[in-house]
Amino acid sequence: MMGLFAGTWAPALAQAPANTPAWPTRVVKFIIPFGAGAGADIGARLVAERLQNKWGKPVVIENRPGGDGLVAISAFMSANDDHVLMFASTGSFTVHPFQYEKLPYDFTRDLLPIARVSNTILGVGVSKDSGIKTLKEMVARMKAEPGKFNVALVPGITELVFDGFAKAEGITVTKVPYRDIVQGVADLSVNRLQMMMASYAILQPGVLGGGVIPLAVNGHDRFVGVPNLPTVAEAGVPSLEVEGLVGLLGPKIMSQELRERIGADVVEVTKDPAISEKLVATGQAVNPGGAKEFEASIKKQIDQVTAIAKLVGMKMR
Repeated sequence: MMGLFAGTWAPALAQAPANTPAWPTRVVKFIIPFGAGAGADIGARLVAERLQNKWGKPVVIENRPGGDGLVAISAFMSANDDHVLMFASTGSFTVHPFQYEKLPYDFTRDLLPIARVSNTILGVGVSKDSGIKTLKEMVARMKAEPGKFNVALVPGITELVFDGFAKAEGITVTKVPYRDIVQGVADLSVNRLQMMMASYAILQPGVLGGGVIPLAVNGHDRFVGVPNLPTVAEAGVPSLEVEGLVGLLGPKIMSQELRERIGADVVEVTKDPAISEKLVATGQAVNPGGAKEFEASIKKQIDQVTAIAKLVGMKMR
C-alpha cells in the first residue's frame, strides 16, 4: 500500500473555468458504509432529497455496510465515477492503515473531500447500577478495580481514542466485542457492561429508559441536543476527545472545480433549518463546510490518530 499519511491532498481548489461541463448528467449515487437508520445514513438521505431538487437529477442511496467500511470502499473504488460519491464518517478510514496490512485504497489519494456535513455526537455512558456520577469518578474506579470493568466501544477511531486514554492513565478493562454495537445498550442498562463509548444516538434509549447515566460528550463543543452534558475536556479527561466527522467524498478523477461546486451546494442545503433540526434530533451536530474545511478537519483527525497509534504501540502496516 502506498503511504497513506505521507502524501498530500489534491492541489488547492482552482477558480472555476469560464466554460464548465454540465454536472450531473445522470443519476448521482451516495454510497453509505452503514445500514439504514445509522446517523450518516439519515444525514445522507436528508441532504440527497434537497440536492436532487436542486440538481434536477435523482440522488439515490446505496447502503453497503460490513467489513469495517471496506465493502463500501470497494464499491466506491470499482465505480471510479464522478457521479458515485461516498457519504461517510471518516473515523474508520483514518485508522485503517494501523489495522490492515493490505488495503484496496489510499485515503488521501483515492477519496477527495467534497463537503463536511455534520459531527456524529459521541458520548460516554455508564450503567446506573455502577453508582458512577462523573467522568473523573469513572477513571478513579477503573484504576482502583483493574480488569473489572466490562466496556463496549465502537470500532475505529472511537476504540483507538479509548485505548490511548487507557494507556495514558494506566487502566486495564475488559473490552466486550459486539457484532452490532446497538445491542450493548441493553447490557449496559442492566450492568453486564459498566461503560460504553458510542454515538449518543445509540446511548439515548438507555438514557431515556433510566438504565444508562451519560457522563460527557466526546466532541470539542457541547451538543445543543443535550446542552447540560459537559464535554470530556470540561469533565477533566481531555484525552477522550474525538470528533465524529461526517461528510461527502469523491473519487480521484473528480476535478477541483467540481469538488468546489458540489461542496457549495451541500453546504447550502445543510444550512436549511429544517435539515439542521432533523440532524440534531438524530444526535448529530450540524457542521457544514466546503472541501477546504473538510480537508483540514480530516488532516487534524489523521494527526490525532497517528499520535495515539504511536502511544499505544501500533505501527502503520
